[in-house]
Amino acid sequence: MSLKTILFAGALAAAPILALAEVQVSDPYARAASPMAISGAAFMAVTNTGDADDRILGAVSEIAERVELHTHVQNADGVMQMVQLEDGVVLPAGETVLFDRGGLHVMFLGLRQPLNHGDEITVTLEFETAPPLTVTMPVDLERMPGHGGGMDHGQGHGQHHGG
Repeated sequence: MSLKTILFAGALAAAPILALAEVQVSDPYARAASPMAISGAAFMAVTNTGDADDRILGAVSEIAERVELHTHVQNADGVMQMVQLEDGVVLPAGETVLFDRGGLHVMFLGLRQPLNHGDEITVTLEFETAPPLTVTMPVDLERMPGHGGGMDHGQGHGQHHGG
């Protein structure tokens, strides 16, 4: 072994071990408002199984002109409004963040194709530290709100559930 190899191996051994975010998606599905809809949404549970916090920065999909991260917030008049989360969504280490109807969701704007019940679409989530993750999800127009967020707009703001 050369001195250069020994020094390099020693430097690697002395380097701090970086905590990595590891992301898993479960129960993904997409919906459209109607067969003629120009927008749609996707829902899922995103779990950070790693030792470090991460952040979903955005998403991309060939099915829409734009894909954005959205949630619902109540304005001063008590009316629920959908807003874009331009800073992304924090994924705390070891926790699950729910994307559910009435709360966090992936919004498809300018649909390039109809979202028909039974179809499958792909969405790639982009993270601050984790590598991009492509998710294949069914279009399910019959599924009722779930995961406890549902249509209770006051509770569905991307709650973090330990997991």
